[in-house]
Amino acid sequence: MDGVIVSGSTLIPGAREFIGQPTGKGHKSLILTNNPIYTPADLQRRLGRLGLNIHAQRFFTSAMATAQFLDSQRPSGTAFAIGESGLTSALHDIGYILTEHSPDYVVLAETTGYSYDKITKAVRLIAAGARFIATNPDVSGPSEAGITPACGAMAALIEKAGGVAPYFVGKPNPLMMRNALRYLREHSENAIMVGDRMDTDIVAGTESGMETILVLTGVTRPGQVDRCPHQPTRVLPSIAEISV
Repeated sequence: MDGVIVSGSTLIPGAREFIGQPTGKGHKSLILTNNPIYTPADLQRRLGRLGLNIHAQRFFTSAMATAQFLDSQRPSGTAFAIGESGLTSALHDIGYILTEHSPDYVVLAETTGYSYDKITKAVRLIAAGARFIATNPDVSGPSEAGITPACGAMAALIEKAGGVAPYFVGKPNPLMMRNALRYLREHSENAIMVGDRMDTDIVAGTESGMETILVLTGVTRPGQVDRCPHQPTRVLPSIAEISV
């Protein structure tokens, strides 16, 4: 989503036309984001304020992928969660109980206010045997005021203190892509991944067996593409150049 459809609080030119293309040919689309803070309804409202009418069911977040992963591993389990409503709602929806008492998992996501007490609790629970899961490996993210620490940076802190590395579910883990394809009820050979980051979007699409399109409206600059061992199927200036 970020860097492809929107940049901060601004629509990227061409996004409105791309999203509004008719789907009479049977095309499906899903908007993926590694940002676990918001629920699909939150994202629907966010883009709605920018003039895009997108149903909540067309969003798939790293928090949703994490919840699906936990449900596949240990249905109806328990978790100590550090995150916003995007994470806690996804966990509730799959039937997980949120608790501080001997949880099956410690689940870390991004939040606008990391609590030292909660981080300390997470370290102690992991040391006591809770499995360590993180929604996404991004170490930093953009904000209106500048760069901010993200989930990957906080996960590194907890790993150093607790001595246990997390399992990241979000991109570039192809697990997120497979979960998204199941959500769409589609197969990788029929799908194309469009993204702005070589290190997450294009890796995830490539490792999932999908064609990939890199757009140059986000993180990756043209001179960085050839330096990567994995190459996108196509490189385009923006989403405006894609026709369905």
